[in-house]
Amino acid sequence: MTNQVALITGASRGLGRSIAVHLAKHGVGIIGTYLSASKEADALTREIEALGGKVEMIALDVRDTATFPTFAATVAEKLKTKFGAERFDFLVNNAGHGIHAPLSDVTEEQFDSLIDAHLRGPVFLTQKLLPLIADGGRILNVSSALVRVTIAGYGIYAATKAAMQTITKFMAVELGARQIRVNAIAPGAIATDFGGGVVRDDENVNAYVAGTIALGRVGQPDDVGGAVAAILSDGMGWANGTTFDISGGQAI
Repeated sequence: MTNQVALITGASRGLGRSIAVHLAKHGVGIIGTYLSASKEADALTREIEALGGKVEMIALDVRDTATFPTFAATVAEKLKTKFGAERFDFLVNNAGHGIHAPLSDVTEEQFDSLIDAHLRGPVFLTQKLLPLIADGGRILNVSSALVRVTIAGYGIYAATKAAMQTITKFMAVELGARQIRVNAIAPGAIATDFGGGVVRDDENVNAYVAGTIALGRVGQPDDVGGAVAAILSDGMGWANGTTFDISGGQAI
């Protein structure tokens, strides 16, 4: 993967951070986005630079599509000045947030926020960045095992992720002429700050969820970061238009 560049949304924390570090360890330059976690973004920059890698962190709210043209122009400029490149190779649509909201209580504001972050944002950000993605590049959309595993209160979130899994197939077909491979991943329960960090921080929840996973534990961010590095590698070059379940065998 040497001399390649990845753009990862939501790279400052959780899964995005692990993905960035794993790719950097394979020699991939990193353009990462963050929403408000500037300290975490700075820490990631220092870690990747300590590995000898190149990294550029850029603030972006993936819910705000009006900012995408300016963001794309910034990416183009950073590619030239920081990485000596005209195009980047990997786009990882990872940024997002979880909202626990049963159908009886969910508000239109919550609904819109989930749609904007997990569906509208990734679709139109990908559209704006397509001219900057190298032919033969790869796009990876981050979905969720909640498309498959039903937990009350996460229905709207899961619905947006199901939509992204469907769109992943269409992206693969429509971008095939450019040899751009498009896949998705569906992580299971991971010990991050998702949902307020309940899986990570609540011992009872952690133990309960671990009991539903064949490997007997909840996932760690590096379980996903390592998997993404493998999926984006040339060795997985014939995988296209599919969703990889990365859950340790949750609720199978």
